[in-house]
Amino acid sequence: MTKIKVIIPAFNEEESIPLVIKDIPSTVDEVIVVSNNSTDNTEVNAKKAGATVLVEQRKGYGYACLKGMDYIAEQNEKPDIVVFLDGDYSDYPEELTKIVQPIIEDNIDFVVGARTKTLREEGSMTKPQIFGNWLATSLMKLFFRSTFTDLGPFRAIKYEKLLNLKMEDKTYGWTVEMQLKALKQKLSYREIPVNYRNRIGVSKVSGTIKGAIFAGVKILTWIFKYSFK
Repeated sequence: MTKIKVIIPAFNEEESIPLVIKDIPSTVDEVIVVSNNSTDNTEVNAKKAGATVLVEQRKGYGYACLKGMDYIAEQNEKPDIVVFLDGDYSDYPEELTKIVQPIIEDNIDFVVGARTKTLREEGSMTKPQIFGNWLATSLMKLFFRSTFTDLGPFRAIKYEKLLNLKMEDKTYGWTVEMQLKALKQKLSYREIPVNYRNRIGVSKVSGTIKGAIFAGVKILTWIFKYSFK
């Protein structure tokens, strides 16, 4: 039986986090919500919904993901697959089954949920997000002959391969770092088209000019760092 654990970084997602947890398939062994210094009822609501709740006081998407990984590393029984998804209910958690399917059935190392235009709800991605995704994936195609089309947060990876990536980004560069390192280490990968809807609440990254600019800079920094290594 394939053992799957889910890591959900969450900052002030009290309304959405119970919905996310409820829709995760029962085949998942453990849902780990990492509260990224939330000041609302995110932690209480996540616990009530049945998740393991961790607290990471240092602000940053990567910090939260790394906290979840540290927790898993301390467990005696390790998972076969780790899935990452956001806590704002923009992803469709029930699609986890099709995200992990290529790993289970075809022995693929890494799967990214691609937020294709035809499956995106209108307004669910901002213009800076769409442009940033296009630029990042175009550069990956140019430098690494990649076939990635998105930096989608909904993704699954074999646990042993995740450890080998030695992830380090603490903030907005987490997703692109993972994809770049997967390319550099020649992991087998696949994109699966996924549905995407307008999030509950206001985005902490794409919803602000400062956040969008910072995320863009981090993404480009990682790409050029690995392109000229």
